[in-house]
This record gives sequence, C-alpha cells and structure tokens, in this order.
Amino acid sequence: MKVERFAREYPDNPCGLLRMGPPGIGKTHLAVALIHRLVLNKGVPCLFYDFQDLLKEIQNSYNADSGTSELGVLQPIFAANVLVLDDLGARKPTVWVEETLAHIISTRYNDMKTTIFTTNYLDSPSGRNEVTLTERIGDRVRSRLYEMCQVVEMSGADYRRDIRKMDHRT
Repeated sequence: MKVERFAREYPDNPCGLLRMGPPGIGKTHLAVALIHRLVLNKGVPCLFYDFQDLLKEIQNSYNADSGTSELGVLQPIFAANVLVLDDLGARKPTVWVEETLAHIISTRYNDMKTTIFTTNYLDSPSGRNEVTLTERIGDRVRSRLYEMCQVVEMSGADYRRDIRKMDHRT
C-alpha cells in the first residue's frame, strides 16, 4: 500500500501524496493515520489543516481585533515538515483563494516540504457536469501538484452512507 511505503521511506522520498476520490471513502482517515505514524514512529513534526478552515483563519487574521496576522497563521503551515491539507478545492475558486493556495504551495515546494492533499475532485470528470480539480484550484496550482505529489486515486462506496444504513437497521 502506498501509504505504508510512504511512511516507511519518509524522508528519503520528499514527494507528497495527492489522494483523490469521492467523499466518504477514507482519504482523510488514511492521511491522519499516516501523519500519526510519522509523529509516533519517526518524531516528524506534522500538521493537519482542513482547507476551508485554513482559509477562514487567514481571512479572520485581516480583522484587527483578531490578534493575529496572516503570517502568524501561515508560519506553522510553512514550517511543518509534513502538512496534510484536507479537502483541497472545497472552497469555490476566487482570485484570492487561488493566490493564497498558490502562495502556500509555492512556499512549501521551494522549501522542499512534504505535503499530502486530499480532494473529492478528479483530474477528469467522472460523471455528468462534474467539476475537475483544475477548475477548483486553477491551472498554476494543479501544475505544481503534478511535480510535488504522487497521485493516488481512490474509489469505493461512501463509508458514512453505509454506516448510516446499518444504524437504521438496528
């Protein structure tokens, strides 16, 4: 399995992971398990952020009453040896979102920091009227991810839906 190999080989292979697939199949669960293993077994400083929460935190830093700055929010993102950025593309693309994401990714790339991404969006539409990852994050950022990450496409049934069905049977 690629996650086990990644954990075993880290830091010898600085290439990150881009886990792509539909909601509820375990992308986040596997990403958290991976950084848990890196922290416990190798003492690697790791950080987990939900993409939408990170953007909200950055936006809140623009409020003078927040007591923080954009750099204050971004510094741990830049410094973490391994960053999981969960649910990439969850926020509708705006110029600000694309520029902020490009800044984060370019800084981590230039500093040769490993980044693990999860996303519900694929590179090619798998269904009718489905949006691609490139449409959600922009051409520039998607191009950088090709170089930074090994793509791991996942498929399967929505685990949450299956659990919910089982809950109704009992």
